[in-house]
Amino acid sequence: MSPLRTRPALVALGATALLTASVTVPQAAAADRTSTTLAWYDATAETVAAAGASTQITNNRTWAISWLAAARATRSVPAGVAHGPYQAAALAAAVHRALVTLVPSRTEQLDATYKETLDAIPDGPAQERGVAAGERQADLVLQSREGDGLDPASVNAPYPVRPAAPGVWQPTPPAYAPAAQYGNRLAKPFVLATQSQFRLGPPPALDSARYAADLAEVRAYGAVDSQARSTHQTETATFWLGSSLTLYAEPLRVALSRTDRGIAGQARLVALFHVALVDTQIATSDTKYAYERWRPVTAIRTGAIDPDADWTPLHATPAHPDYPSGHNTYSGAAQTVLSALVGPRTAPFDLTSPTAPGVTRTYTTWKQLSDENVDARVFSGIHTRSADEAGITLGTDVARYVLRNAGRLLASR
Repeated sequence: MSPLRTRPALVALGATALLTASVTVPQAAAADRTSTTLAWYDATAETVAAAGASTQITNNRTWAISWLAAARATRSVPAGVAHGPYQAAALAAAVHRALVTLVPSRTEQLDATYKETLDAIPDGPAQERGVAAGERQADLVLQSREGDGLDPASVNAPYPVRPAAPGVWQPTPPAYAPAAQYGNRLAKPFVLATQSQFRLGPPPALDSARYAADLAEVRAYGAVDSQARSTHQTETATFWLGSSLTLYAEPLRVALSRTDRGIAGQARLVALFHVALVDTQIATSDTKYAYERWRPVTAIRTGAIDPDADWTPLHATPAHPDYPSGHNTYSGAAQTVLSALVGPRTAPFDLTSPTAPGVTRTYTTWKQLSDENVDARVFSGIHTRSADEAGITLGTDVARYVLRNAGRLLASR
C-alpha cells in the first residue's frame, strides 16, 4: 500500500477534509516531501487515536517528542548525500523510533509504515545516514523528557479542594468529580522557563460589572433549556465540545499539506505546534489553579443574585476551574503557530466533529476556529466569556514565546 493511503482513524476522529483514496505512487515519488510527511503524520494520528493516553496533554507530548526529533534530524543535510532521500529517511526513523518507544502496542503497524517508507528510498549513504540521524535525535529527545510529569497519573495529581466560599472552585454536577489536570502545572515545559511565566492577571472581581455581564450571558445562553440560544449556536457548542487535540488534527494536516517548505519545514510545523500546545496546557493549569475560580453552574446555583438551584448547563462542566478556558488556550496557541508558519488564511477546507455527527463546517482562516471556540464554551454553559477570551490571550502568549525560541529548541543535539 502506498504511504498516501486512506485514514480510517482520522475519520473516526471526525476529520474528513482532504481524504484521499489509496493510490499507487511511483517509487521515485514515494519518498517526496508530501507522501513521506503526510504518511507519518497519519501514522502518528492513528497511533494516538488507537492506543493513546487517557490525558490530552500526554498525547500532545507524544506528538511533540516524535516530531521534535524529526525536525532536528531533518534540519540540516550532510555534505555529499541527496537531500530528499536523507530527509525522508531521517523523518521516518525519528517518528518511528519515538512512537514505538512511547506506544509499543502499535509497533506492528508502525513497522509496516516504516518499511514502506524505506522501501521507497534508494539504498545507500543518504538512507543510512538519515536513519542514523533520526534514531539518534529520537533517543536524545526521549531521554530529555524522562520524568517530565506528563504521564496520566502525574497530570491528574490529587488536588485539595478549598472550603466552599464565593468564587472558589468546587466539584460540579452531575458527577462532582475530583479536580483534573492539576498536575499539569507541576510538569516540565519544553520551552517555558517556568510554568508560571505567562500567568494571567486575576479574573474579573465577583462584584464587577464585567462579571455580572459574563454570568448573565452564560445563564441565558448556556442553560440546557435556553430560550435565547439559537439552533446554530447550539450546534456551535456541540461541534467544539470534544478534545481540542482531536478537533485540530485535521486543520494542522491541511496546513501541513499546503506548505511548500519541504520535509524540514513540515517537520518543524508539526513539532512547534505540539510543543506550543504542551507548554500552553501547562501554563493553563498554572493560571487555573492559581485563582481557582468557580464554574458558572456553581455561581448561578449558589452565589448569584437571584440564585437558581435548578439551573443546568447545556453540557456537563469539566472538572477543573473556570479561568481560563483550556479549549481557548489551545485555540489561541494553535492559531498563532499556524498563522506564523503558513499564514493566517488558507483555501477553504471542511471540518467535521465527532460530537456533532452529520455537521460539516468550512473555514478559510485559523482565527475562525478560535472565534467559534470562544462562543462555544459560553453556549455550552461551562465557561464565562472572560475565561474564554483570557484563554486566547494565554495561548497566544505562550505560542509566540515558543516561536521566538524555535532556533534554540530545534538545534540538533
